[in-house]
Amino acid sequence: MHTLRDLFFNHVAQTSDLPVGLTVSNATKEYIYDENGKAYLDCISGIAVSNIGHAHPAVVRAIESQANKYLHTMVYGEHIQSPQVLLAQKLSMLTQDKLNAVYFVNSGAEAVEGSLKLARRYTGRKKIIAFENAYHGSTLGAMSLWTDAENTDVYGPFLENVCHLQFNNIDELSQIDTKTACVIVEPVQGEAGYIPATIDFLMALRDKCNEKGCLLIFDEIQSGMGRTGNIFAYQHYNVIPDILLLAKALGAGLPLGAFLADKKIMDSFTHNPTLGHMTTFGGNPLCCAASLASIQVLEEENLLKKIPEKEKLFKTLLHDSCIYEVRGIGLMLAVQLNSYYEVQKVIQYAFKQGVLLDWFLYNNAAIRIAPPLTISENQIYEVCHTIINGLC
Repeated sequence: MHTLRDLFFNHVAQTSDLPVGLTVSNATKEYIYDENGKAYLDCISGIAVSNIGHAHPAVVRAIESQANKYLHTMVYGEHIQSPQVLLAQKLSMLTQDKLNAVYFVNSGAEAVEGSLKLARRYTGRKKIIAFENAYHGSTLGAMSLWTDAENTDVYGPFLENVCHLQFNNIDELSQIDTKTACVIVEPVQGEAGYIPATIDFLMALRDKCNEKGCLLIFDEIQSGMGRTGNIFAYQHYNVIPDILLLAKALGAGLPLGAFLADKKIMDSFTHNPTLGHMTTFGGNPLCCAASLASIQVLEEENLLKKIPEKEKLFKTLLHDSCIYEVRGIGLMLAVQLNSYYEVQKVIQYAFKQGVLLDWFLYNNAAIRIAPPLTISENQIYEVCHTIINGLC
């Protein structure tokens, strides 16, 4: 008889030759448990997804309650569904800006694709500007924004009229012109190794987009929903985008993405042609109910207030001669080492000790730290000591 592991390798599509292969029995709070009951302290959160921990009771109750009412009824934007409407209202309130219309999708990559279409439709322009080492998803349109030839060349050709600039380089912003539809940027670059934008850079970028009449898109698919200590990372900078992209933690463990814009911009999808963007399952009521519940948890448990202290503790405990740098904002941190070998050594050691760590797509010499925002002080000590012991 085939084991579950056998069936996994035989029938589930693989994207690497050496998957982690952790057989998940259950997960709760900050821990994932394997089939033998061994606990793993999760410092990845499914790549910044499980912000309030695994299987939070409030989210589970919301999912159960909605499942007993209705699931899918009609494609997005046609039926008035309470979880969808209330979540759109809540997200608009949280921005406190002109990001007052929400288009729900199923994932971050879909949010990127929809935002690029919206920018081209609204401005009537074709040129798109992205930044080196940015990651915005793996669909063909989103991959057009990559600069990693090793991973992209076999999939081209990609979108035309895409220009790539150097992140945090103000001088290169002169390439933004009146042919530019949009500029898409991560306030904290994710797969480059959690590199924050500088305030001067984002302010200059906002000014240049205003000057040339193009739209500024902030990809907060990883940094949004409280991970940096504010509900959205752009609030650290007081620089407001024209379009905001969300996913990952937005769905509280269920597949949900969104892009937000001013209604006058979003209404471009309603005419010439109508149905300017479509999705069947975007805004699924079950996912929206889970999202609303998770936002309520963030607010009621006051989780964001504690994040700067947790960031400081991580950086203090990881201040070690074996570590080159610890950077990032909030609980979106990268531990920069000297080599891929060192990273793999630490990750494998930590796995044996029951701590889950990860690295980055464009920076395999750094360790990703993105635990649930609920991580405790004692758990932070455990993680940091494990990293240092595994390295030194």
